[in-house]
Amino acid sequence: MTARTETVLVLGRDGAHTASREIAVETPVAIEINGIGYAVLMATPDALADLATGFLLTERLIDSIADLLDLDPFETPSGWIVRATVTQRCAGRIHDRVRHRTSETACGLCGVSGLEQVVRSVARPAPAPHTDVAALFAALEAIRAHQPLTARTGALHAAAWCDDAGMVRVAREDVGRHNALDKLIGACAGEDIAAGFLLVTSRISFEMVDKALVAGAALLVGISAPTALAVDRARAHGLSLIALARRDAMLVLNDPHRAFAARI
Repeated sequence: MTARTETVLVLGRDGAHTASREIAVETPVAIEINGIGYAVLMATPDALADLATGFLLTERLIDSIADLLDLDPFETPSGWIVRATVTQRCAGRIHDRVRHRTSETACGLCGVSGLEQVVRSVARPAPAPHTDVAALFAALEAIRAHQPLTARTGALHAAAWCDDAGMVRVAREDVGRHNALDKLIGACAGEDIAAGFLLVTSRISFEMVDKALVAGAALLVGISAPTALAVDRARAHGLSLIALARRDAMLVLNDPHRAFAARI
């Protein structure tokens, strides 16, 4: 169940009335890897296999989908558990990170033991995007049609992979913006993410940029604003970054390949 119905009191200038409103479900999702409890995410109980796959990839616990041998999501009275089995080649990373765990959040920094480990390596610089401006505006027009839970509850974030024509190919929703992006990355594992762009309906933080880089994205577009550290991270690794994307205008924060500067 991703939403439940509540009776609410609607207050207006001219009086009040009762109504029914759908409320988004948020539940603990425990990630177990090779029998070890690794993290607990507060998430929407939907597409949990995608969530776990994307989480393992963006946490750098596995290098590719080939390192993930099995996934088993199941519900318990207290929430959901996703049991993952990874190759022995990757198993040592789990033990190392669990020993140094400092938090249990969906912030993208689970198991990081010190500030020096926050800025982790990226395998390769981001490639050049091949998306024109018309495609960006087309995707912004289309994204609402891919947010059914948001339409019902008003409480979720979305992340989408769009092609270079602006068509939304895959979209995922979650109460957590990091979870939504992890679900999307998990759903697109094995795809050429750089053949298009990522669109998120949330603020662009350092962790969101980092996840996009791990996924191999060429361009990250956000409906809300970025943080300064997110912009620095994008610039350091050549990720094209657009923020405050609206139906009439958007801000290019990083354009290392001059994909958009030519329009000036």
